Amino acid sequence: MMIPTRLSALPIAVCGFAMSLVIFSSCDSKNQQETSTETISSEKSRYARIFEPLPAEAEAPADNPMTEEKVDLGHMLFFENRLSRSGIISCNSCHVVGAAGVDHRALAMGDSGRVGPRNSPTVYNAAFLQSQFWDGRATTLEEQAVGPIQAHVEMDLTPDEAMSRLDESGYRAYFEKAFPEEEDPFTFDNLAKAIASFERTLITPGAPFDRFLEGEEDALNEIEKAGLDLFMQSGCMGCHNGPLLGGNSFMPFTHASNQGGEDTGLHALTGDEADMYVFRVAPLRNVEFTYPYFHDGSAKTLEEAVSVMGSSQLNREFTEEEVGRIVAFLKSLSGEFPMVTHPRLPR
Repeated sequence: MMIPTRLSALPIAVCGFAMSLVIFSSCDSKNQQETSTETISSEKSRYARIFEPLPAEAEAPADNPMTEEKVDLGHMLFFENRLSRSGIISCNSCHVVGAAGVDHRALAMGDSGRVGPRNSPTVYNAAFLQSQFWDGRATTLEEQAVGPIQAHVEMDLTPDEAMSRLDESGYRAYFEKAFPEEEDPFTFDNLAKAIASFERTLITPGAPFDRFLEGEEDALNEIEKAGLDLFMQSGCMGCHNGPLLGGNSFMPFTHASNQGGEDTGLHALTGDEADMYVFRVAPLRNVEFTYPYFHDGSAKTLEEAVSVMGSSQLNREFTEEEVGRIVAFLKSLSGEFPMVTHPRLPR
């Protein structure tokens, strides 16, 4: 298993403030000049150095190319509740495609009502993450897909039990269509590949912020632009950057340590004291819909989450007006969700 690499041990506030000084020192000089086409172009490049539009498609790995048959099989398996011991829980139970890919619970609920230790991350745009789960213990969607099926607190089946149930339900023919070149296509590894292929279709491009980055100046209103500037100036973009505005780095979450939480994050994997309360930085795409927030679901609203991040990570108390501006910007990160129906499952 690959252990995720943590960012520098410098506090987020220090990193973010240093980046802000570099960026906004240039802004101060530009503000002394008259607005011109050249200045607007420079402003756009300033954002482009930190953020990127969300790609419309996710790249598949060489050993799992996308095919329509594979995606269709993964679609069925994602909704298949026979992959849990009780026959009630499916992948979609915690990662509800009709609810921004989450279950809106503080902590995930698995088979037989067992409650997990963490909040369910959204499945939308997970294809762009370099590692999965709050502690990054899975490096690919394929590896992530089979974890919950085998976890006692989630779906609680062994690979053999899962495949036996699928065989009894008539899935073998679908595996043969999805993996026609293989001598034995009906395998647990191919189950993972099919689910991962389906998840790579769950992309939400076209957010107002994407259009803004691509040059549509009016895609953001004045409050959203003010929120974007405050987001940058405060140092939020030190961790929340790139196409997902986060998701691909790990940092200490001091709010968790201050509350004496039992979940120690990355430390539970590595045993390294430097990793105590280190978690993957949350991606912010569609964040207005993925409440409650943080690994423990302790922030019920986006406003609360912004306030906590300011005080715990940036050593800054945002005013109510500042919180409102940042929240307005964060809502501009909501993209276009694909139409996903409940598939007809083999019986």
